[in-house]
Order: sequence, then C-alpha cells, then structure tokens
Amino acid sequence: MIDLKDLTIEKAHESLKNGEYNVTDLVNEYLKVIKEKNSEINAYLEIYPDVLEQAKKAEGMFKNGTTTLMTGIPMALKDNMLFEGHIASASSKILENYRATYNAGVVEQLKKQGAVFLGRTNMDEFAMGSSTETSAYGNTKNPLDTSRVPGGSSGGSVASVAMNGALVALGSDTGGSIRQPASFTGLVGLKPTYGAVSRYGIISMGSSLDQVGTFGKTVRDAEILFNAINDYDVRDSTSIKKEDRLKPEILKKKIGVPRSFLSGDGTDPEIMKNFEESCEKLEKLGYEIVDVSLPLIKYSLAVYYIICPAEVSSNLARYDGMRYGISEEADNLYDVYTKSRGKGFGKEVRRRILLGTYILSHGYYDAYYNTAIKVREAIKEELTNIFKEVDVIITPTSPFMPFKFGEKMDDPISMYLSDLFSVPANIAGIPAISLPAGKNKDGLPFGLHMMAPFLREDILFTIGKDFEKLV
Repeated sequence: MIDLKDLTIEKAHESLKNGEYNVTDLVNEYLKVIKEKNSEINAYLEIYPDVLEQAKKAEGMFKNGTTTLMTGIPMALKDNMLFEGHIASASSKILENYRATYNAGVVEQLKKQGAVFLGRTNMDEFAMGSSTETSAYGNTKNPLDTSRVPGGSSGGSVASVAMNGALVALGSDTGGSIRQPASFTGLVGLKPTYGAVSRYGIISMGSSLDQVGTFGKTVRDAEILFNAINDYDVRDSTSIKKEDRLKPEILKKKIGVPRSFLSGDGTDPEIMKNFEESCEKLEKLGYEIVDVSLPLIKYSLAVYYIICPAEVSSNLARYDGMRYGISEEADNLYDVYTKSRGKGFGKEVRRRILLGTYILSHGYYDAYYNTAIKVREAIKEELTNIFKEVDVIITPTSPFMPFKFGEKMDDPISMYLSDLFSVPANIAGIPAISLPAGKNKDGLPFGLHMMAPFLREDILFTIGKDFEKLV
C-alpha cells in the first residue's frame, strides 16, 4: 500500500528508483482512488485508455537509466490541453468529440520525460468561470467539502490532486484559474511568467493572458513540474528565448503589502485576519513587511473584463460549425453558424462573446479596448517600479472563502470578483503563486498570494518554501 496522502515527486522518484514499487503499481494506486471518488467529485471527465501503456514506457526509462524527476509521475491534464489521439473538449458541447491531432508543447515535453497522464479533468467551459459550474459535463465538487465549489476554471485539475487522484496536475490561468482553486482546496498553485511556458496546443481563451501552470501539494512539487515545462518553444510566438531570460539577483528580503488595495469592503474579515497572521509569520522568517502604494492596481479587474472578452470573441469565432466540433444542418451558412454556436456554447461563454463583440465594435473600440490597453501598460510599469524596492507583493488569493454551489451563478459580477487579487499578475504578465495559509474553524483553507518580478519564479519558490515551514 502506497501512502498517497504525503507522497511527493521526489519521494515517489526515490521509491521507483530503489524498486520499492514500479510505475504500474503507483499508477494503479491512483486509479483505485479515482474509481472510488470520481463519481462523486467529478474531477476527471475521462481516464485515458493508454495509461498502463504509458506506465510501461516509463518503467523502460528506469531500466535504461534515462529518467528525470517526472518519469513515472501520475498527473492530470486540464481538458483544454491537446494530447494527440485523445479528446480535448474544453468542457464544452461544441468540442464534445474533438480528438487532438497533435500534442500541446507541454504535453510533448512531459511525454519525453516519461510523465504518465492519467486523464483529462473538468473545467469551466472554455476556462470561463471561477467555480467549475459552467462545464457542460456537470459540476466538480471540492474534495474538502462537497457542498462547496473547488474554484475555477481549473477545478477538475485541482480536485484531482486534492482527492489524491493525481500526484500533480497542469492547469491554465487567464485571470486566476490556477491560484484561486489552489486556495479553495489548500494546494499550491503557480501561474508562471507569460511566455515562460509554451501555449502551443492549448485551446485559447484570452491569448495575451492565458498561461499554463502547475498544481502540487508542496511548493517543491509545483516547482519540479514547472521546471519540466519551462522552456522555449519556436511554435509559440510569445515564448521567451533562453538567452532573453534574466539572471537571478540576491533577495532584498522585503515584501510589499498594497494596503489601500486591501482596504475595500469586498474581502471577508476572516481572510484579512489570516492575511495579517501570514504577514507576522513572514516577519518571523526574517522578511521585512513594507507598505507599498499601487494606485492603478485597483483598475486591473476592469481592464481584464474588457481585454479578455474581446480576445474571447475573436478566439471563439473559429467554432463555427464548419471546421471542427458540432455542426448543425441548416439551409444556409448563417443558420449553420447560429444553430451550431447556439447549441454548442453555454450561457457564460455566450455572455462573454457578446460582451467582447460589443467592446470591439465600431464606435466603442477606442473608448473601451484601446483605453484598457493603455491602462494595462501603466499597471505593468507601476508594478515594475515597485519591484525595484521589494521582492514580492502579497495579498490574500481570493476575497472570499470557498462558496456553496449556486451561491454566485446568478450574479456574474460577484463571481468575477473572485479574480480581484489574482488578475494583476495576468495583466502584467508576471509570475504569481498561491500558498496554503491555514484553515478556518470549519476546516476551509485560506490562501496567500504572491507576485514576483518578470521571470522570477525562483523568488516565489524560495519564499514559498520558507512560508510552508510555518503553516
């Protein structure tokens, strides 16, 4: 019997190397948990039929001495990542039976390293949502409390790890879709620098905001998985070349807190209390906590909800009932479009397409989209300047605790506020992480959110590992 609860990548690697068990044994332990729990949690939409075949290949790597830390590690893939020959539906009816014809860049890299993909995980449709309630294939439940959401849009990925149905998982983050669910389930969630990880073969939502990132139970696990996919990809025009990546500098041991940004009414008081306790823990570790002024950061959410729907309306125009996905029969081309899209897209996706089309329409493009782009650049500059003084900026991850199903679905604005603290990192393209920061009296987890300068994931890992010791 393998203890999956406290298993880490490095522990699993040592056990596999020493022959305590083989990859097939390890994979079978995870498949047992999935069989037992997935019918209730709905983390996985599908277990890949070739899982044991993948395990055998990984065992071959142990035999011939070509292993990496990721060899034989059972992991989950979000349903918007292409895995050749397997369905990738973005949890939408419009791509219900779409089978990938090639591998995403991250899948390709991990396959070479011998990782084992257990299956594809549920998500908010086309990654639009903060609760995994917009999926066309049912809700994913929070393994810590099944009456509550796991967060979103990467709710299936995070739930797969939280229920011990995968050791680690990949998610995507456009405005907080890795960090908020990590916070809601007591896990570590990393959104890397924009361009640090290939977006090739990822079903697009907002192309200037989307980033693939990692989930783990520990900072080290999230780091190992990040290191395995942190590479230049010539097929992704936004990918950063190795020679353009910055050299790490010495830590200042200073942490910035944007007090005025945190002083609004929308944040749960118990979250703020936990945040202050987290600041005290960081001071005990020898970090200096300083107040920082970020007057423009409060506009990040508004900027996001102009830029993102605009990019959504453009990206989702390709799902027209003609090339792939469902296609409804009709007498003319216009009716094929309207019937296919009307049947294939859910309510939230339709809402954002309409909003984005309006934003980009003649007469509103300058007033909304161009203004948002200008404010985005000003926010980036503001954050760049602050990072000359501090190593990281910290806030809570989410303004509220994991909420119950149905609580926010009829109030899109309230749901959008989930991204309040996480969105600035996507707007600026900088790395950010959510760390477990304890639990409340009901056993629900708190999350601490950290943003670092461009390409300085190393700072997040260093401070994250220090903080982990005191939680």
